[in-house]
Amino acid sequence: MPPTPPLTILLVGNGGREHALAWKLSQSPHVTQIYAVPGNGGTSLLPKTVNISTVKPDDFAGLVAFSQQHSVNFLVPGPEAPLVDGIVDFFAEKLPELKVFGPSRKAAVMEGSKTFAKDFMKRHAIPTADYQNFFAYEPATKYLDSVAHDVVIKADGLAAGKGVIIPRSKEEAHAALKSIMLDKEFGKAGNDVVIEEYLDGQELSILSFCDGEAVKSLPPSQDHKRIFDGDHGPNTGGMGTYAPTDIVTKELQEEIERTILEPTIKGMKQEGFPFIGTLFTGLMLTQSGPKVLEYNVRFGDPETQSVLALLESDLAEIMYNCTCSALKDVDLQISPKYATTVVVAAGGYPGPYSKGTEIRLDATESDTYLFHAGTVNVDGKLITSGGRVIASTATGNTLKEAVDKSYKGVEVIHFEGMQFRRDIATRALK
Repeated sequence: MPPTPPLTILLVGNGGREHALAWKLSQSPHVTQIYAVPGNGGTSLLPKTVNISTVKPDDFAGLVAFSQQHSVNFLVPGPEAPLVDGIVDFFAEKLPELKVFGPSRKAAVMEGSKTFAKDFMKRHAIPTADYQNFFAYEPATKYLDSVAHDVVIKADGLAAGKGVIIPRSKEEAHAALKSIMLDKEFGKAGNDVVIEEYLDGQELSILSFCDGEAVKSLPPSQDHKRIFDGDHGPNTGGMGTYAPTDIVTKELQEEIERTILEPTIKGMKQEGFPFIGTLFTGLMLTQSGPKVLEYNVRFGDPETQSVLALLESDLAEIMYNCTCSALKDVDLQISPKYATTVVVAAGGYPGPYSKGTEIRLDATESDTYLFHAGTVNVDGKLITSGGRVIASTATGNTLKEAVDKSYKGVEVIHFEGMQFRRDIATRALK
């Protein structure tokens, strides 16, 4: 395993995921400085971390120039958009000596195009739902009329985690298809669609470190996508998570690695785009075994907040070794505890919501962390700047203890119109 050098990190993004990454990276003795572009109200409070607002996250040339000026030697892109837009390739061309923890543009297509990802799974016999890809509206409507089973309709491109619609009737399915392909609810992301068979079962998220060949996973987590309790209302970017999930036995974990994760990483290498970074695999545990719902090519949000709270190894060391094809030598140390994250959102989210509302935070107890997402500091005041505003993450010796502590953490957050789910992990507790 190569020794990890002193790292000056450029962290791109401003969500809860980026706050959690900066929080964990700042604990590493290998990390000397983190520049968060643009960061948020939480990253600005961390040791070794400075928010940078003079360059935009999508200004790759500006990011390269900043990296040169500030002796940055390690890049960590947080969100999917810069990865799909080719930030890794841009840095590889302009600053080849700088290490980047993230996939190439070609590998990022696994999230950037759902039609591509489904065809990839088919080529490599990776279990997933039966599907058809459509690139025009008329054939898609005819297909909807021809199938008897329930369907899921997915916009092909990036839609901030909201481009998946689960209709409950034929009428709803046709309305969803029209809104995506004709009304362009998700913009050009809906030019093409995947229509797939609806899978029944428990959902699961697995975040895995990859170096192009080896794959090592963090504890499996479960996300709560819908805005309201009982999984009602529209989809969101995620309203809460817990990890690990007791539904994953040792045998099931081994099956997922053997039938899904390893063939995915092997297949990407075979096709000429080896995957370096964090692969997020969304799964459904069906009666006929685990099946892939989707791939994301970065840390999930809010899964990251929960799983990083359980990671005892040095995150900077893991990331650096992934960029040196040395992941197989890394020992992933995981806490035996449970972690829960409860997201507090702005009123109206995921629809229209107001920004600029002042936030007041009281002190939290130990083992409870507040990860900021849609927050900024303005004139010494913390104010809201996004839909998902802040999250309370806690660890405990039991899942119930972690859940209770997370909700105690929510009680220290105060702003007008705040909303959150009150049933995170309750299905698991039953």
